[in-house]
Formats: sequence, C-alpha cells, structure tokens
Amino acid sequence: MPSVKGIPKSYSISLDGRTEGLTPTELGRQELYELIPFTAVFGLQKKERTISQAFASYAADIDVMSQRNLSESDIKSRRSRTSMIILDELEFDAVLVTTPLVCAILLATMSQFLVGYNTGVLNAPADVIFKGHSTLSWSIAVAAFPGGAPFGATAGGKLADSRGRRGALLMATWVFLLGGLIQTFALDMYSIIVARFILGFASGFSSVLVPIYLGELAPPRLRGMLGTLTQFALVIGILISNIMGLSFSTESLWRYLFAITPITCVIQLALAPFLFESPRWLLGKDPSSLKARYIIKQLRGLRYDHEVETEVGHFVMGGAAQKTEQTSNKDVLGEMLGRSKIRMLLFSALVLQMAQQFCGINAVFYYSTDFFRGVIDNPSIGTTLVGAVNVIATYAALLLMDRCGRKTLILWSSGGMFLSCIFIVLALRGIVSKVIALVAINAYVIFFELGLGPVPWLIVAEMFDAKYVATAMSLCCQLNFSCNFIVGLGYPFMNKWLDTLSFVPFAAVLAFTFVYTFFILPETQGTTPEELAADMVRRNSRSVIYEPKDEDNSCAIDEEWRKAMEQLMKEEQEHM
Repeated sequence: MPSVKGIPKSYSISLDGRTEGLTPTELGRQELYELIPFTAVFGLQKKERTISQAFASYAADIDVMSQRNLSESDIKSRRSRTSMIILDELEFDAVLVTTPLVCAILLATMSQFLVGYNTGVLNAPADVIFKGHSTLSWSIAVAAFPGGAPFGATAGGKLADSRGRRGALLMATWVFLLGGLIQTFALDMYSIIVARFILGFASGFSSVLVPIYLGELAPPRLRGMLGTLTQFALVIGILISNIMGLSFSTESLWRYLFAITPITCVIQLALAPFLFESPRWLLGKDPSSLKARYIIKQLRGLRYDHEVETEVGHFVMGGAAQKTEQTSNKDVLGEMLGRSKIRMLLFSALVLQMAQQFCGINAVFYYSTDFFRGVIDNPSIGTTLVGAVNVIATYAALLLMDRCGRKTLILWSSGGMFLSCIFIVLALRGIVSKVIALVAINAYVIFFELGLGPVPWLIVAEMFDAKYVATAMSLCCQLNFSCNFIVGLGYPFMNKWLDTLSFVPFAAVLAFTFVYTFFILPETQGTTPEELAADMVRRNSRSVIYEPKDEDNSCAIDEEWRKAMEQLMKEEQEHM
C-alpha cells in the first residue's frame, strides 16, 4: 500500500477502536467500515462511491498541506494525483474477490433463491393441487407464507446474535428443508398450509439474516454489490418457479415442483463447511479471537499478520461505531422519534413499505396465472413472461440507482404503475384489447422494480445513521410482511367481489403514494461528497499524524500542522 508523502507509514488500531497514526488510505477504509452499514442492500453502491470520493479529496488536502511553497498549479496537480492514488486503494475491495468469499456468498444467497422460489411456486399449479379446494383454503395457503415471515424475522435476529450468523443460517436451511418435505409429501390442503407457514418462517428468517451475514463477511466496497446479488437471487427464484410450472403443473407432477426446495437445502447442508462464520460476530464476542483472524485472512486473501490485525481493527472500530446491542430497540426507537428529521425519514420509510405491498405487486406474483386466464390461451406462459420481465427490470433498476434521486424513482414508479393499472382495468372491461392487459401487467412489474421495489429498503440503509439501521430495518420488515399477508389473503376475495375492477384499489394506493412522494417525501439520495469531506475533517484531523522532516524544529511544524487543519475545517464549512 503506497503511503502519501508527509504522512507516516507506521500506524496501529487498538482493539478498543482508537486510531494511532493512520495514513489517509487506512483512514479511508476506516470511514467505509464506520459509515456503511454491515448489511448488503440493493442500490447501496452510490453511497459507497460517494464516501470513497469524499475521503480521497480529504486525503489529497492533507497531502497538499504537508508540502510547503507549492505553486497553484503544483497544488492542483498534487491534489489530483493524490486523490487518484487514494481512490485506487479504496476501490481495491471492489475487485478483490477470493474463492472462500465466493463460496460463502453463493451458499448464503441460495437461501434468498428459496425465498423467491417459494413466493411464486403456488402460482401455476393452483388448479391441480387437491382439486376441489375452496377459495378460502387456497388463499390461506398462499397467505400462510408471508404470515409466517414476521415470526421468522423476529427469531432470526435473536438467534443470529446468540448462535452466530453461520449457525442461524444453517438453522434456516433446516427449517426450509422441513417445510419443503411437508409440502412435497402433503396429504391435503391442511398440510400445504402448515408447510407454507414453515417456509414463510424460514423466508423471514433468511430475509433478515442473509443481508447481515453478507454485509459482515465482505469488505464495505462490496456490500452494495452483494445486495444486488441477493435481489437477483430472489427474482431469479420467482422466475425459476414460473418456468418449472410450465412442465410440472399437472396432477401427476406437481410434487416435483415442490421438491426443488428440499433438494436445494440438501446441497446447502452438504457444502456447509464452506460457510464461514461472520468475523464481526466473532470479534464482538472476543476481540482476540484467533478464529476471526483466520477467517479474515481467508476471505481477504491476506498473507501477513499485520495486514490481518489492521483489518481486525477496522472491524472492531466499525462495529463500535454502529453498535446498538447495549441499547434496546425501544430506546433506539425513542431516540429516532425524538429527532424531527429522523422521525420524518422513519415515517416515510414505513409509508413506502405499506405502499410497496398495497400497490398489489404480490397479488401478481401469487395469482398471475388466474389473472391471465381468459386473457391469453396459456396463462402459465403469461406468468413466466412476467417473471422474466421482473429479472430484466431489476437489472435496469440497478443502472438507474446511480443516475436518479430516490424521490424521482418513486414518482416515476408510482406514476407508471398507476397508468398500468388503468390500462389493466380498461382491458379487463373490454374497452381496449385484452392483449393490452398482458402489456400493462408487464409494464406494471417494470415500473415496480424501478422504484417501489428497491427504494423503500435502500433509503433505510442510505439515509439513517448506521446505529439506527438495524432498528429501522426491523420495523420496516415486520410492517412489510404484515401488509404482504393481507394482500395474499385478501386478493382472491377482492377479485371475486370487484371482478374487472380488482386493480382499482391498487391504483388508489399508487395515486396516494405519488401525491405523498411529491409533496412530503424528502429527497433521500444521500449526503453530498462536500458534506462528507467536511465531516471527515472534523472527526479525523487529530487521527492523522504528521511526521515532520526537520526534527530540530518539530514543535513549530506540529503547530503549523494544527493550524493548517483548523484552516481546512474552516474552508470546508464556508464551502458548505
């Protein structure tokens, strides 16, 4: 790791999180560990880059101040050169992917695949599983999946802290296996309902645990990318369930459709030795843990003990900055509600979670085969097309995350979905061609993935301080699954009562979401690089140790350094 001239190479990080003589590059990694939450969230890449760029600028200013008698052109040149050096170092994590890390990531994301697969698996075979079942029994079977999820989410968080991330993940796999076996060998609809509840429990468990596990396993610069991977695993799971449904939705083969879940679980359990424990969890239990150091060495591909100790220090410091274990969720929530800006963000986050479910997206994923009956000749093909469009739209959303504000994305998303609902209703009532319904439902899914799909989760990780993220995520998760349950249980009856007008309530929710976003929702794209840089100056100016060249005049130069840092802070504040 190259050092910046004027800043000493030697440094250390103590296990209580104190920094001693960190170079700008090491301080940059420290900032990433402190400011980026230990969770993998879709769309987080922009925040990662913003922090890196801000610190590169800050480090360049430090380097310029360590040089005297520089001309204006020399200052600009040196700032540019130093910024690139530091930024290259901070970007290193984004391309450093070791084999042990890849194996652990793939094994963990298989759980998210199962969440998506079981979300859509009942869609196609509704007419062939225990023929003669009532609308009520089938809607209960569908709704049992999100009904079990809140309980799993609650248990997942507690077990992750007591048994470790790896242990909790393996428990989730065993629960998936149990639910999958009961569903595969079901004797009647009651067995299906029980299995769906168990699978929902496991899904809630995994939905909370997998992002945390991946976020604690990977370097900060990879947490956004891994959030993208978990989202893709989920939507691909839905797509695979739709594709499998094309061939296996028959009276003699539907059990093979359900058998995918236990088969996947057996593969996960067979490869469990490649699933590492979270080093952050191990260090939280014992900062001197040798097992944590071994895992860090394997995951990062490090060769020397001092490199491992540096990374251990970053884990400890980042964990200390984000630590909320000593404060109950109730106390953290009280603190959040006591601050007006955070209270508004929390309220907005909860509103968006309700909008995400009450817009009706899971009515499509749960019941699209019934919806397409009478619209196209083979409803299962329509369902599969929706699943494929969902995957493509997820990729398109990833491209837009860096280019558009969060408020803008929600406006386009809710507005586009509202118009899609209007065309769906018109097509179902025969005012326009029924082919329009197929186009409109796919447009509806596309607009969902561009905004209302990822943004409600992203703003939690992007806008709340790291110490608030866990509490905010927990609240959002519980509310989201509860609303999901209501949609899963209620849509068949709403469809029966409203018939061709069944998408009108969803349109009303989307209209409200658009108005709320336009007039109330604050822009949540994130802190600017300038604001971050100024904050870094305030927090880190005393952590960077300047090594004077002239030892006989060290006191005078130290005083000069102190004044220069104060001047930089003043300039940054004036710039803001």
